[in-house]
Amino acid sequence: MANQVHSQQFENGLTLLAEPMDWLESAAFTLLIPAGADRDPQKLAGLSNFVCEMTQRGCGSRSSRQFIEDLELLGVDSSGSVSNAFTSYGGSMPAERLHEALTIYADVARRPHLSEDQFEDAQQVCIQEVRSHDDDLSHKVMTELRRRRYADPYSRVSYGNIEAIEAITIKDIRSHFQRFHQPRGAILSVAGNIEWSSLCEQVGELFADWTGTDAAIEETAAPVEPYTHIQHDSSQTHLGVSYASVPYADDDYFQSYGAVGVLSGGMSSRLFMEVREKRGLCYAVYASCETVRDRGAVVAYAGTTTERAQETLDVLVTELLRLKEGVCEEELLRLKARIKSQLIMAQESSNARSSQIAWDWYHLNRVRTLAELSSLIDALTCQTINQYLVDHPPSDFRIVTLGASQLEIPRGIS
Repeated sequence: MANQVHSQQFENGLTLLAEPMDWLESAAFTLLIPAGADRDPQKLAGLSNFVCEMTQRGCGSRSSRQFIEDLELLGVDSSGSVSNAFTSYGGSMPAERLHEALTIYADVARRPHLSEDQFEDAQQVCIQEVRSHDDDLSHKVMTELRRRRYADPYSRVSYGNIEAIEAITIKDIRSHFQRFHQPRGAILSVAGNIEWSSLCEQVGELFADWTGTDAAIEETAAPVEPYTHIQHDSSQTHLGVSYASVPYADDDYFQSYGAVGVLSGGMSSRLFMEVREKRGLCYAVYASCETVRDRGAVVAYAGTTTERAQETLDVLVTELLRLKEGVCEEELLRLKARIKSQLIMAQESSNARSSQIAWDWYHLNRVRTLAELSSLIDALTCQTINQYLVDHPPSDFRIVTLGASQLEIPRGIS
């Protein structure tokens, strides 16, 4: 189902991963640099995101305009973003253009201009991003839910806040880049129609002399209050619920994933049928597994009206608690069919595969092949999932609501 995944650890700490997919005509790369929001100073929230924006405004011998034009001429579908743990750059392209694309992104990662004449425009982009997220109330409630679940800095969002962004200087940009954009802990994953030995040689030429050292992250405890309400005058109410679960690296992760897949993931899923279709309580509802490196959670969301908010929360929590009663064979068969479809689609996408390879390495320090993932899904049974649910019943709940009225905590949660 998949070819071998090659790996090379360079002396500077950069890990190169690659999976040849010679049936494709494309190639894709994902470059993760450990310079995420967890590195931002408290008073300069959003600094990593600001730096990421600046690195893509001229690098090496290319001006900001030339950088964009060169990528377009190569047919590269490119991206740059910041998560909690990483600054991420990526691109997909015709396979024969990979070498040139990596050459450009070596300059992005190592030799950005960070020029003062681009500072104001980049700042405005970051401010608009904050405003966009602040206007998205569903995102706002889930962001607060994350803050209530994880310790700082693992709960931070990348875009920060307007006050902090307006306080950032060009000196802060350059200092942050110099300190954190370094190879120790960085991951470069490539998938597609590639040849390993030549790729390894090229990456060595581009990145092997990249220098820098890792920096420790300080952690503070998350708030422990089970319920938080955000007052907002609106006819709608947004509900976020989470409970503790296992992280991606845990041996039981796919048991949890299977259980949550029964809850959410299709029009026949429990949450869709019980909360939306049968009762008409909400216009949106879902649940998913969420993970940081060493901890995880199940998170659920529902958007509803103010009048039906309490009933929606009660039913949502009831369905989460009812999950410990077990799943049935029909639900599991639908889940497996949906996941297998996703795996088949991944075989046709070098971009999806390069991202998955990097994700696996970060969380597992190895890469699962598509064949291994398929075997893990095949091994799921009602018995294994139900035993997991007995051993790991939903507990340690956090609830966040945003709307006109505060709600009551449903019975039965802890």
